[in-house]
Amino acid sequence: MANVAPPKRPYLLRAMHQWISDCGNTPHVIVDAERAGSEIPKAYIKEGKIVLNLSPSATQRLKLGNEDIEFDARFSGVVHHVRFPVSSVMGIYARETGEGMVFSDQDLGPEPPRPTPTEEGAAAPRARPQLKVVK
Repeated sequence: MANVAPPKRPYLLRAMHQWISDCGNTPHVIVDAERAGSEIPKAYIKEGKIVLNLSPSATQRLKLGNEDIEFDARFSGVVHHVRFPVSSVMGIYARETGEGMVFSDQDLGPEPPRPTPTEEGAAAPRARPQLKVVK
């Protein structure tokens, strides 16, 4: 049995959080607040989503885990414990610049299975990787 790779999203999220912070910017996440397992103050949810500041000055005891993100934060002066699944994070960005990353469902699970061998027993040819310049 082959090893199944863990989801990419928690690793990408931690890397982007660190990069945004290292650049001196404020990391914000957009969260699908209606996802099961979310513990988010309901009064601050708009259209099923919430934007949360994950900077060290806005959170206490921040844990960016593989399954969940949790921290304590003040909302209108009242401390709330916030917890939500990593799968509910739709994107992360720097408040000051807007630079960041939007996540897709592919970041949640194992890669799609590789093509199966053809009827002749030979492996299907792989497409050659291509890079594009993004400005």
